[in-house]
Amino acid sequence: MIYQSLSEAFRTFRGRLPERARLYVGGCSGDPLALADVIRAAPDLAGGVTFLGVWIPGINRTDWAALSPGAWAETIFLAPDYRAGFEAGRTRFLPIPYTQAWPWLCETPLDGSVVMVSPPDGSGEVSLGVSPDFAPAVLARGEVPVLGIINPHMPAARDSVRVPLSRFAMLAEDARPLVEVAPAALPPAFEAIARHIAGMIEAGDTLQFGLGNVQQAVLTELAGRRGLRIHSGMVSDPVRGLMDGDPDIDITTGIAVGSAALYARLASAKNVRFRPVIETHSLSVLAAIPRFTAINSLIEIDLFGQANAEFMGGRQVSGLGGLVDFLRGAGLSPGGRGITALASTAKGGAVSRIVARLAPGATSIARTDLDIVVTEHGAARLKGRDIDARAEALIGIADPAHRARLSDEWSRIRSRM
Repeated sequence: MIYQSLSEAFRTFRGRLPERARLYVGGCSGDPLALADVIRAAPDLAGGVTFLGVWIPGINRTDWAALSPGAWAETIFLAPDYRAGFEAGRTRFLPIPYTQAWPWLCETPLDGSVVMVSPPDGSGEVSLGVSPDFAPAVLARGEVPVLGIINPHMPAARDSVRVPLSRFAMLAEDARPLVEVAPAALPPAFEAIARHIAGMIEAGDTLQFGLGNVQQAVLTELAGRRGLRIHSGMVSDPVRGLMDGDPDIDITTGIAVGSAALYARLASAKNVRFRPVIETHSLSVLAAIPRFTAINSLIEIDLFGQANAEFMGGRQVSGLGGLVDFLRGAGLSPGGRGITALASTAKGGAVSRIVARLAPGATSIARTDLDIVVTEHGAARLKGRDIDARAEALIGIADPAHRARLSDEWSRIRSRM
């Protein structure tokens, strides 16, 4: 049965679940924004519910644990938008990467799931469209009932995960537009960072991009290049520049996050594949891709080559995501490279983002996983270098105003080792 009203459908679906229910809710561009509005209007529907999902900072803004005094949440990212639920002790944060989040969703107790899909085709199948990242892990669990939200704005991508209507316990319709994320105005440092990274990219490379300024800047810089491939957890609007320059570019991605125009173009392109996390992030898959080049961002890095990608001012603001997975995949790939980038300073130059030593508990990436680090001042190759050469290379791409102090601090650290 297809309910016309999502409110009616969810109230019925909730009534079939246990009083204390664990409910998976999709994220990324498959975020059911209208469902959050339904619960805000009737908070009793979330009483006793623990919402589980992989919700991306800056993209998925709903604090599911804050929708009702009796609601809880579990997530692998902790963004400022979810801070209220976390501080109230009702959001449980799991510090795990994507390759561990997939088995978590395959195994954790679940009583139900809510997934957004395209309208059905003539054969009675719907598509996960431009956002099939984690939902297949839950859909494969036949014992978990699924409420499917049929949304005409979710395109039935030519090559994405398809699901028979028979898999859904209930169906509802909603026509709210998908989450859209517009390109941001980039700080000047990222133009130089993009030039450094683009200078390393050659025809035949397969590229992966993380979320944020680095992806946007590098993709913009690479517009018009030919002979590249993309294998990534996500792509955003600037990828259209690569597609304009090379209509035959091969793209495999887990999700698209950007504009409605991006979603439509990717969904109709014959050489674009949308795949779940078990394929986009698998180390065995990545290791088999020659010259796999992972391009991601950091918040800060110390002179040992340990990096922080999750904390600002001691507060958790993100999560690991697929960062470590892609760096390790690049390290296993023949000719692969792991490139990480950051602006050299913050707060108008007053704070160096290359530090002598990370604060305790702030390490997201071990020094063994970092390869090439880029700032607006250049690139430092860490792989295969001894500790002193690594420190020297990192000091060399720090802001010039901070280099002398960093050298002195390294000398003191080194003397105590």
